Amino acid sequence: MATRLVSTPDTMTAVDRTEAASILGIMTRDGQSGAVDADSQALAPPDIERIYRMERVRLVAGLARHVRDLSLAEDLAQEALVAALATWPASGTPPNPGGWLMTTAKRRAVDLWRRRRMMARHEASLAHDIETGRADEQAAIEAALDDEIGDERLSLIFTACHPQLSRDQRTALTLKVIAGLATEEIARAFLTQETTVAQRIVRAKKVLRESEVAFEVPIGEERDARLASVLEVIYLIFNEGYASSSGEDLIRPQLCNEAMRLGRILVGLAPEEPEAHGLLALMELQASRFKARIGPDGSANTLETQNRRLWDRLLIQRGLDGLATAKRLGGDEGVYALQAALAAVHARAPRFEDTDWGRSAALYDRLLERFPSPVVALNRAVAHAMAFGPKTGLALLAEIEAEPQLAGYAALYAAKGDFLMRLGRMSEARLEFEKAGGLSINATERAFLLRRAQLANDPSTDRQNHQATG
Repeated sequence: MATRLVSTPDTMTAVDRTEAASILGIMTRDGQSGAVDADSQALAPPDIERIYRMERVRLVAGLARHVRDLSLAEDLAQEALVAALATWPASGTPPNPGGWLMTTAKRRAVDLWRRRRMMARHEASLAHDIETGRADEQAAIEAALDDEIGDERLSLIFTACHPQLSRDQRTALTLKVIAGLATEEIARAFLTQETTVAQRIVRAKKVLRESEVAFEVPIGEERDARLASVLEVIYLIFNEGYASSSGEDLIRPQLCNEAMRLGRILVGLAPEEPEAHGLLALMELQASRFKARIGPDGSANTLETQNRRLWDRLLIQRGLDGLATAKRLGGDEGVYALQAALAAVHARAPRFEDTDWGRSAALYDRLLERFPSPVVALNRAVAHAMAFGPKTGLALLAEIEAEPQLAGYAALYAAKGDFLMRLGRMSEARLEFEKAGGLSINATERAFLLRRAQLANDPSTDRQNHQATG
């Protein structure tokens, strides 16, 4: 189960930024050429790096399937980026940037194998791919990367979730390679030490390399055995996009969209698996609020202050349909279905005042009973505070404040500050918000928390002027 469940409020989000117009003019979503004349598009290094970030996962996944060494695949991808930075500003962007990067990386691989006099059996097949000079060379390379379900990124996730790896190694490796998160960000998501996460990633790569694990989607029972781990890491990718652990922006739409895309593939891959439907429903219901979470000035909006007319009704309907499917398949008590049901409580409320906080509290009771964790308990305290009053919330927080996992967790102090503010205990609330702001390393989140501290310091603040999580 994910460690960052719901605890970060809707108030703690960031501006939904789109890619630069120059990139959109050159590339479509899958990296194919657009209608713009490539020769006229000489990109600056920042634009090239953005293209690389869009292609990075697919590039590493495709290379890993050939070289069967994740660390080497990452190194080759980086060398391709260096080559692009040296070439594209002068020559212009190639018609297929992703294919160019892949071809360049494969050439580096062939050169490396020749120098080392190793992996001779791979050299012949790769050299043939890139040296035949066929007109459809790029299309052949792309086709060679496709697996049985047409997505090499999913192959990489299934490989990263190999049973020879521990649970912690699987999730850390996938977040590093697929989501592109920094080690520090992963550590915050797991409420653990950065050095611990780094060791997990190194060991996981070593196990995969020494075991010569195939980078492919397994079939049959082997695939089903890994499905739970795959669902978990997809949710972690979505969570990091939904409430980024660091940086300027707290929303990373590209991560959320990638997680939902992979979730839809999984639903097609396992249509009778209720948790696959539950996870996709959860992500779609949460993503439906993106446009309303940030104000025109870039400040964050709470569930209470959001313009619900901006909520994406299509995503809400898809999420509700997916939740119904999970229930029909007997999975309404699953971890993702329960969280989707919690998100549905908000999606079904036309106004904040109509929110069924009693149902939300009851759902958290069930979630905590089935999947106990300090973060679930923290969210449960928030729901109970909204349903039964801030004194109830404080009492529940008192039961979990000593949990080691919550030490240094900004959301704990933010929740406590909120409860105290609603009780009119402003000086205490201010201290909690300041403590939470000092712990946050995300600029937008920190700014919000410090504004709350200032509000608590204002004598004119209405004691009922409270905020809700989302």
